[in-house]
Amino acid sequence: MMEYLAQIILLLAVAITVVVTFQRLHIPTSLGYLLVGVVLGPHTMGPAVSMPGLEVFAEFGIVFLLFTIGLNFSLPQLHALRHQVLGLGTGQVVFTTFFVGIIVWIIGLPVAAAFVIGAVFAQSSTTIIASLLTEQDEENSQHGRLGLAMSVFQDVTAVPFLVIIPILGMSVSAYVLAGSLGWALAKAVFAFALVFYVGRWVLRPLFHLVSERKSIEMFTLAVLLVALLAAWTTNSLGLSLAFGGFLAGMMLGETEFRHQVESSIRPFRDVLIGLFFIGIGMHFNPMTILPIWYWALFGAFLILTIKTLTVAAMVRGIGIDAQIAWRTGLMLSVGGEFGLALIAIALDSGVIDIQLGQIAIASVLLSMIAGAVLIRFNGTIAVWLVKVPPIEVSAIPVLLDTPERQVVIGGYGRVGHTLAVLLHASGIPFLAFDTDPERVAQGRADGHLVSYGDISDPGLLASIHVERASLVVITVDRSAAALGTISYLRRTCPQVPVIARAQDLETCTRLLDAGAMHAYPETIEASLRLGVMTLQMLHVPSDDIDQILKEVREWGYKSVSDG
Repeated sequence: MMEYLAQIILLLAVAITVVVTFQRLHIPTSLGYLLVGVVLGPHTMGPAVSMPGLEVFAEFGIVFLLFTIGLNFSLPQLHALRHQVLGLGTGQVVFTTFFVGIIVWIIGLPVAAAFVIGAVFAQSSTTIIASLLTEQDEENSQHGRLGLAMSVFQDVTAVPFLVIIPILGMSVSAYVLAGSLGWALAKAVFAFALVFYVGRWVLRPLFHLVSERKSIEMFTLAVLLVALLAAWTTNSLGLSLAFGGFLAGMMLGETEFRHQVESSIRPFRDVLIGLFFIGIGMHFNPMTILPIWYWALFGAFLILTIKTLTVAAMVRGIGIDAQIAWRTGLMLSVGGEFGLALIAIALDSGVIDIQLGQIAIASVLLSMIAGAVLIRFNGTIAVWLVKVPPIEVSAIPVLLDTPERQVVIGGYGRVGHTLAVLLHASGIPFLAFDTDPERVAQGRADGHLVSYGDISDPGLLASIHVERASLVVITVDRSAAALGTISYLRRTCPQVPVIARAQDLETCTRLLDAGAMHAYPETIEASLRLGVMTLQMLHVPSDDIDQILKEVREWGYKSVSDG
């Protein structure tokens, strides 16, 4: 291990330098990781990083990314999008493969090679799309959710290509081809059914059991176990690891643990996705572009234009707004890492030669770079194309992204439950979190939107977009958690007002110093309510009672706490 320590340090140092620079320049970080791979790869001058197992770890980044996407595309949501996703997703792959295949066949490629190039160019990078949408805070927009759903569906449609392409390199009958394809699709259906039923009967009880321990470490280990076990299951059936991760995410997306699961998996996902892009960059040889640069540019142009036009026309054809259609098309224009995998399979099978493979690889990589720029400015480009002001619309209502900004309640104990009842009765939307699974279950049984999660977890707050909340109310009885939450909110979203419950006057003062707008010591407030009732029964005028309460609170409760 020590022999690779210097390479690990070099990799981390270069990655931090490049990615921080790209972030300052507002350039997608995925392109920064690609550049790190090129710089530290074997095809450029200077030090090179070569560590066994790097690509294996990088592949798990895709598993966790698809797992996270699955959390946001549970079965009810996919069912609501079924007509759009299934029809549009299938149509995009079929039409792009057909149009690109016809063009390169006219240029002079054999039919089998033309089919492979069409299939390769039809793939879009779910990794790039999801990463950029998250960075741009567009993952819950209509074009974001529609584009992501179509992109994920592409990964499913790629399964037949994994079967067809190797067979194209052999002399087999159409009967054998159809049988192999049918068997692969049958395994995909079986994998879905297996994960679905196991998830329904096992996952919720498992996470209830784990969450009762109130251990973030145990919860994170359980998330890793479920994601990797699902990936291993689909891989054992001859399908992709990422497909299993997506299925497991879909199952957990229907549970009350979804937000905490996403928060737990985020650090592993982000680091491993970075390694994935670094691995792609290491395979890129800039010198191979010189003899074929014009064909590489032509290939990248085909990928970007045909997919943009095809997707935009299809989305517009089902009645969706023109601007949303263009933004969806621009998102899916980017080339995909699955396309690189198909190229490798085609080269091993002898369907395409080395030179054509280099052209295809260069085309896909160039389209990734250019496509990332198109995604970055998809709104501006769509406005320019449609010539109308930008619109904001959401396909499916999502947490903290509704017309009425929601209240976030941290803690669903006695105080949190009472607050939830009052908000519910007033018709004010809210989202509550608690680390006690029994409280969460009770809250959901009461018809309240309660999820499992630790309000003091910055990852959880980021995943629910707490900056969009109208108000955060902290009712947990752990003062350290309350102080940490308030400090984080003041640093990241000072525009969101925070009020908190305190156990005593000292804690109340500390919460106010940390940045809470109001903090109420529970014991003193209970005494005040008793005092109010006493004064009312003694027929003291209501105005006088209100004035007394106001003065006590304005004095910081000192007049009653000192007594």
